[in-house]
Amino acid sequence: METEGTKVAQWLASEGYAAYVLKYRAAGKFEFAAKYRVLFRGHRHPDMICDIQRAIQLVRERYSGPVGAIGFSAGGHLVMSAGEYFDTNFLSRYGIEPEVSLRPDFVAPIYPVVTLSAPPVHKRSRLGLLGEWTVFRQEMRDSLSLEKHVKANTPPVFLLNCVDDPIVDYRNSELLDSALTAKQVPHLYTQYKTGGHGFGANPEKQNEYTKNWQPLFIEWLYQIVK
Repeated sequence: METEGTKVAQWLASEGYAAYVLKYRAAGKFEFAAKYRVLFRGHRHPDMICDIQRAIQLVRERYSGPVGAIGFSAGGHLVMSAGEYFDTNFLSRYGIEPEVSLRPDFVAPIYPVVTLSAPPVHKRSRLGLLGEWTVFRQEMRDSLSLEKHVKANTPPVFLLNCVDDPIVDYRNSELLDSALTAKQVPHLYTQYKTGGHGFGANPEKQNEYTKNWQPLFIEWLYQIVK
C-alpha cells in the first residue's frame, strides 16, 4: 500500500495531479491459506472491477478533467481491465447505473498480470481473481485474459516491466503490447533488462533503470491529457 499506493499518490500530487488510492476487494492471506472460498464466496471477480468502476464513477462525477488509473502487478491487471471492459456496467448488480462514462482516459499497468490462460500466467493471481472452483473454467480464464480483449477504442496505455521480473513473467507485458499494436491502440511500452518487481514509486527499491520510469510516465501523461 505504501510503495504502490500512498507513495504513488504523493508523487503524482507533487506533479500537480489529483491522486487517489483505491483499496479494492481482493482475496486475503486467510482466504488463500484456509481455502475459505471452497465453501464461501469470499472476494473474487467481479468484486475488483466493480470497485474500480465505482471509483471512476465517483471521481468523474466530481471532476471535469481526464480520469485515468495506474496499477501495479495484480493492480495492473485491474486497471487494464477497466480500460477493456468499460462498456460492461458491472455496477448494475448493485442497482447503480452511472450517468458518466466508465471508460478511463488512460491506464498505466506497471509490471502487470495480463494473461489468465497463456503459459506465462501468474497462477496465484488467477486463483485470487477467480476463486477455487471458477479457476478451472477455461471460458472464465479466457474472458479475463487481457491480451484477448483489446479493442480499437481501448484508452491509451503506458505499459512497463522488467525482463528479470521474478514474480510476473515478463512475457505477460509482451502479450499485451502485441495485442495493443494489432488494434493500433496508442501506447508506450518500456521494457527494462533489470529491475525486478515491486519497485513502485519507492526510490529505495529502484535501480539505475527503474528510477527513470516516473519521469517517463509524467512526460507521456502530459502528451495524453494536455
